[in-house]
Amino acid sequence: MTWTQNAAAVLENEHVQLRPVVEADRENVRAVAMDPDIWRYFVSAVETDADFTKFFDACLADQAAGRRVVYVITDRASGRVAGSMSYGNMAEADARLEIGWSWLGRDFRGQGINRWAKYLLLEHAFDTLGAERVEFKTDILNTQARRGLRNIGAVEEGTLRSFNYMPGGRRRDAIFYSVLRAEWPRVKQELATKPKVSQLDAVG
Repeated sequence: MTWTQNAAAVLENEHVQLRPVVEADRENVRAVAMDPDIWRYFVSAVETDADFTKFFDACLADQAAGRRVVYVITDRASGRVAGSMSYGNMAEADARLEIGWSWLGRDFRGQGINRWAKYLLLEHAFDTLGAERVEFKTDILNTQARRGLRNIGAVEEGTLRSFNYMPGGRRRDAIFYSVLRAEWPRVKQELATKPKVSQLDAVG
């Protein structure tokens, strides 16, 4: 089986459940997604019902085409949909993939959900799929996402300037982070036992 086929699994622990998106998730996702603050640093904005329809249809289409594995995150404590994260840019021949397209509703931020969702995605990538490198990228202006990535132990690697267009025409500088296979055992241990992972040495 390919990474795309193996990646689309249900991932869960006592805190969160991640499962591949399906059409039946549409209204539960809409209930938390219609908040402009979520999309401030995304490459697409969700401000209207039409925006949401386009966004959610793209999730289903990317999943069906194997371009991404889109996970819906459920908060175990409340039973509510909390947000979404994806695997993308899956370069199986190079044992490399990206975790991204990450967002949480405002009621679910600062609750440890990002940490546990990233833990499950990293665990699945390294321990099941056999990845050697898991990468992340975000807008250099998105200080909240950068802090979240540092808190899960990802190493800041550098900035690609003028990386892509954002809504409104601004050119985004994209800052990259990664966790490598050799780092994963320590990161995993610290994610499982500490609120924040101590920083690995920066490499660039």
